Amino acid sequence: MMALWFVQRRTGNAGIVDVAWAGTIGALAVFYAAWPAGIPWLRVLAGGMLAAWSLRLTRYLFVRVVGHPEEGRYRQLRESWGENHNAKMFWFYQMQALAAWAFAGNALAVARSPAPPASWLIATSVVLWTVGVSGVAVADRQLAAFKRDSDSRGKTCRRGLWRYSRHPNYFFEWVHWCSYIPLAAASAAWWVPVAIAATLLYLLLFVTGIPPTEAQALKSRGDDYREYQRATSAFVPWFPRNTTP
Repeated sequence: MMALWFVQRRTGNAGIVDVAWAGTIGALAVFYAAWPAGIPWLRVLAGGMLAAWSLRLTRYLFVRVVGHPEEGRYRQLRESWGENHNAKMFWFYQMQALAAWAFAGNALAVARSPAPPASWLIATSVVLWTVGVSGVAVADRQLAAFKRDSDSRGKTCRRGLWRYSRHPNYFFEWVHWCSYIPLAAASAAWWVPVAIAATLLYLLLFVTGIPPTEAQALKSRGDDYREYQRATSAFVPWFPRNTTP
């Protein structure tokens, strides 16, 4: 993260931190899967799940970030930080390193399990992981296809999953992080994935997820997005409301 801070100073694109964050979690998960303790197949399962998630997200973010203009949320950060934005960005990058270590704690918690969880818990974990990762991938593809449409400028995506949630990518991302809770049921560190899922939910709903994303959407799309807000669930996918008077 220290090295990438210098990269963002040269390129003017702080979004590279997102790519590094996702990749670091996957690398740590592989390291914990090789932890010389616990149950080998359970370590490999947890490490493999987290590494596969990391690989998909890292590739997706790399394509979106590298060679493209800096995202609006990072531009807003620079503006709000004023002349000291580079110094504050340095510490922001270090916090992302700490966050990557914390989120990789899912794999470490499972790696330290002295016994495997019940088979139904393992099945639940795999189902949640599959639903979460698949849901994010589908939501990302649908949004990307919408943005490629020449008629989408100034409009809000209401296709597919985006018809039922204003942030289906956030919702399914959270579902993915919940998938490690059942795997860690037999571990003394069972509370780690619970705390991570709870913290992420709070951040998505109130801090770094929905609030700044919607503020930017209202700024760029105005009344179209306000109508979308009135009709569509913010987080959990649900049937759209009829807002016709």
